[in-house]
Amino acid sequence: MSLFTILNNIVNHPFNKYNKAAAIARFVGWQIGSRLVPGDVIFEWVNNSKLVARTGEIVVTGNIYCGLLEFQDMGFLLHVLRERDIFVDIGANVGAYTILASAAIGASAYCFEPVPSTFRRLMTNIRLNALDNKVISLNMALGNARKQLLFSSDESGTSHVLADNEKTKNEITVNCSTLDDELKGDPFLIKIDVEGYETPVLEGAQHSLKNPNLCGVIIELNDSGQRYGFDEQIILQMMFDHGFKTYSYCPFERKLRILGGKNEYEGNTIFVKNIDRVLNRINKAPKFAVHGVSI
Repeated sequence: MSLFTILNNIVNHPFNKYNKAAAIARFVGWQIGSRLVPGDVIFEWVNNSKLVARTGEIVVTGNIYCGLLEFQDMGFLLHVLRERDIFVDIGANVGAYTILASAAIGASAYCFEPVPSTFRRLMTNIRLNALDNKVISLNMALGNARKQLLFSSDESGTSHVLADNEKTKNEITVNCSTLDDELKGDPFLIKIDVEGYETPVLEGAQHSLKNPNLCGVIIELNDSGQRYGFDEQIILQMMFDHGFKTYSYCPFERKLRILGGKNEYEGNTIFVKNIDRVLNRINKAPKFAVHGVSI
């Protein structure tokens, strides 16, 4: 990604569009600081939560530049979750969503990350925030059955299940289970970011999707499933059949906007059922602060 593209994405991020100079200053400060003092750096984040950042780790450094890298979805999580809830993070990577749910809000969490090197980074962030008693962390993939899967192992955050005839130099074998087999308790919010493998994950989560306590699911839908021959329309219909509708969210205004299908302007789509319960929570949620701004 070119420097121009990176800077353009930063200044046009919803959180930065009214204070672009501060965003550029954060970017420049990180670029200089991470070179003067190489290695891991602890980043103070939302509501006194923390993340360990390192050069090139976009899923963390993007939050340094932009406050909340995935602004709509992270803002929705922070406004809708409560301390007594269970959050499920499928494809947790280094744990940004888990840290928001459990460190910033205080909710309990299950997080699933199949790549061992990434899982170690996840555990570093969990322990940094003293969350061992709140978070159940599992070094495995999720799908529609117990089996083993071939995975690419890429620290850029784009590791994925290898499609048939797909080759990579960093191939690993990981254990796979289903959400319904691993989850104990009643989830309120689930996040799924599995680089196109969403269909099998949802097939293995049918009991969880029927749980009356579950009110929201955040799913990355960016056509990555085409590498496996999956159709996102099937995902949409599956979720609709479970009573969910699709929305986008504006954290500044605390407004959900109903969509007719997936969110075409963001990588993730927010699925909501029990909309009155969700809206009540959003309206009553305390403000959270990021980069000195209360939202």
